Amino acid sequence: MNTQRWMSRQFFSFYMTWGIFLPYWTGWMIYTKGISVSQASLIMSIGLIARGFSTLVAFPYLSGKYSSKTLLNGMAVGTILSILCYIPANSFASLLVVTFLLHFFYPTLMPALDSAAGFLVQSKQLKHYGKSRSWGSIGFVVAGMILTFFTGALGDEVILWTLLLGISVFILLGFMRAPAILLEKPQADRTKNGGMLDLFRVEHFGLVLVIVILLQSAHASYYNYGYIFLQEIHAPKYLIGAIINIAVIAEIIFFLIADKSFHKFSVGSLLTLAAFGSTVRWILVFAFPNVIVFCIAQSLHACSFAMGHYAFMKYLIKHIPPEQIPKAQGIYSALALSWSTAAFTIFGGYLYEIEPKYAFLGMIICTIPSMMIALHYRKLEHKKEAPLMVNAG
Repeated sequence: MNTQRWMSRQFFSFYMTWGIFLPYWTGWMIYTKGISVSQASLIMSIGLIARGFSTLVAFPYLSGKYSSKTLLNGMAVGTILSILCYIPANSFASLLVVTFLLHFFYPTLMPALDSAAGFLVQSKQLKHYGKSRSWGSIGFVVAGMILTFFTGALGDEVILWTLLLGISVFILLGFMRAPAILLEKPQADRTKNGGMLDLFRVEHFGLVLVIVILLQSAHASYYNYGYIFLQEIHAPKYLIGAIINIAVIAEIIFFLIADKSFHKFSVGSLLTLAAFGSTVRWILVFAFPNVIVFCIAQSLHACSFAMGHYAFMKYLIKHIPPEQIPKAQGIYSALALSWSTAAFTIFGGYLYEIEPKYAFLGMIICTIPSMMIALHYRKLEHKKEAPLMVNAG
């Protein structure tokens, strides 16, 4: 079968649902369930804590017991059951419980897909990770375009139903034929091949992890308050989906060209550029709180998210052995995409209630340190390469 096409299809179908959930879910709870911004912030932060536990503990453990395809299908079924529980949930407590449950299943699909892609790249069955991942970003854009139309015509209530439909499609595709390597149950000795702490014995893994944790944490305010901030600065509601998707279009362009245009860039160089772009992005949103500048700043998502994620995947594929990939993905998802983001969601929510634009400026508390550490790592990379070049000469 065409593995490149299969991986692209899976990324597309998952990120189409993520394009519904990530930008709109906090706003959906606020506007359809009648809770406050601070309550929604707390709920989503608790959800991120659950997500961290799931991806750090449950996902690596289950990866050692079940094949990639079985794990993906199981988590997808758990996701749709969790979403259905939102229908009767109307109180703060019930929304909190259901969100905790959803975050145990749903976000785990992300490291599961990236782990599958990592296996396929290392086994030479997937040639271009960036090309397949770009289809995930395209799916994200398609979701936004669909929601822009339907929310404008039918209101925010439609967000729940489109998410349910998207997950149903993902489940259907998940039960279709997959690459043979992803059907293989892990060998009994695979799980014994080093614990999670062994990853930190891999050269500079801890340093790279700190950089990407800071980089991803800086998106907390954008992910949770970008939708309502656009309404705060009087963006036309029918354009909000399109404005959000500017970031993803920039992400698509990056992933499409990354394998060819950035293959000679070191991981440290990519991380430094990502941190610099992220810093500029949040300063622009703070300094010029208007729709036009927000749109311009959205293009920097290619740096703040896409380049940082690509750099981590490049490091992982080059330095991490196959049996440790799920553990590395679990740590990345838990610490960079979940727990640290949860902390900065609360921090951003506090700043947002003081002054909405402060929530975005506050994110440079992450981006500036990440840039400094990335520059240090870049120097370490160059020091290591210098003797190799001398010996080669």
